[in-house]
Amino acid sequence: MPSPLLRCAAGLAMAAALAACGPADQDAAQPGQGQPQAMPVQVAQPLREQVADWDEFTGRFESTASVQVRARVTGYVEAVRFTDGQMVEEGDVLFVIDSRPFEAALAAAEGQRAQARAELAQAETDFARAERLRASDAISEEELEQRRTGQAAGQAALASAEANVRAARLDLDFTEVTAPISGRVSARNVDPGNLVAGGSSQGDVLTTIVSDDPLYFTFNASEATWLRYQRGQGTGAGAPVEVRLQDEAEFSRTGEIVFADNQIAGQSGTIRMRAEIANEDGFIRPGMLGEVRVRGSSPYQALLVPQTAVQTDGARRLIYVVNADNEVEARAVQLGPISGNLRVVQQGLEPSDRVIVNGAIRVQPGAPVQPQDAVIERDPDAPSTLRIQTQPAASARPAN
Repeated sequence: MPSPLLRCAAGLAMAAALAACGPADQDAAQPGQGQPQAMPVQVAQPLREQVADWDEFTGRFESTASVQVRARVTGYVEAVRFTDGQMVEEGDVLFVIDSRPFEAALAAAEGQRAQARAELAQAETDFARAERLRASDAISEEELEQRRTGQAAGQAALASAEANVRAARLDLDFTEVTAPISGRVSARNVDPGNLVAGGSSQGDVLTTIVSDDPLYFTFNASEATWLRYQRGQGTGAGAPVEVRLQDEAEFSRTGEIVFADNQIAGQSGTIRMRAEIANEDGFIRPGMLGEVRVRGSSPYQALLVPQTAVQTDGARRLIYVVNADNEVEARAVQLGPISGNLRVVQQGLEPSDRVIVNGAIRVQPGAPVQPQDAVIERDPDAPSTLRIQTQPAASARPAN
C-alpha cells in the first residue's frame, strides 16, 4: 500500500502536468480569442472652403438723430397739427402759438423803424445845409461837426430799428413750431390752451422726434477684439455686419461699422462701436435689443469637419484619423469658430487626413478599423447657434 508521502508526490506531478497543458488546449479550442476586432467607421477628408470669421455681440438700436421739440417763444398753444406717433418731415408745422402779441410787437418795431428813417432823413438834410453854410463861413466848424454827429446817430438808430423789426418778425415766425428733422414724432406733451415757456434750454418740451432710417446699432467689443481689428486681422471701420432681432432666427438685415470710440472703458475693458443699419420699412424702433454679427477677418482657406468628429479629452480637443495601416490615430487640434453644422480646424489637421466622421465613439487610438469612404458636406439648413429669446403671451381669448 502506497505511503501518504508517495500519494502527495503523485498528486503534485499530475497538477503540474494539467497546468502545463491547460492553456495550450484552451487556445487550441478557441483560436483568435484576445485579438481586437476591426470596427467599421466612415472616414472623409476635411472640407476645404474659403471662410471669414464673424464676431457676435448683443446691443441696442439707437436713433441717428433725436430732438426735443421746444418753442422758441413764450405763449399760449393755439393748435396741434400732428397725430401722436406719425411720421413727419423736416419743416412740418407741429404746434401753433397765439401770434397776436407778436404781430403787435412787429407792428411797433416797424413803426419805430419808420420814425428812425424820418429822423435820419432830417439829419442828412441838416448836415448838407451845414456844409454849404460852412463853405461861406456862415457857421462855425463846431456847428458843422454837430450836424455830422446827428447824421451818424440817425444812421445808428435806423440800423437798430431794422434789427428790432427782424427780431420781431422772427418771433412771429416762431409761433409756428416746425419739425427740425424728419422722423417719427412722439406723443404731444401739451394741449391747446396751455401756456408754454420757450426761447431757452429750460423751456417746456412739447414733444420729441427720432429719426429711424437709418438706425445705429451700438455694442461693446472687448479690447482683444479691437486689437485684432487694429492689427489687420479684421476690417474694423467699414466692416460688413448682419443684424437680427430677438425673435428672429436669421440675421435678416445688413449694414456696416461706422464708428469706434476714442478710448477703452477702464472699468469694463471694452470699446463702444456702432454700425449703421437701414430701416426703410420702419419696423425697428430705437431702443430695441438685437444681435449683431461683425466680419472679424479677411476671407481665408479653412479645413472644416463635422462637430460630431470632435472628441474631448480633458482640456484637449481631439480628432480621430485613420492612418495608412487602417489604424486609429488621435490628433490634438486647435478649433476655430462654428460654421453651420461644421467646425473650423485651425491647427493639427492636414487636408489629406482621413477623418473619422461616423463611429469615432466606438474606437480607441491604435485600434484597427474598416474605413468606409464618405463626404463632408455643408448643411444649408443648419440652425443658428444663438438662442431666440421670446416671451409668451399672458393669455389668449377668442377672436370673436
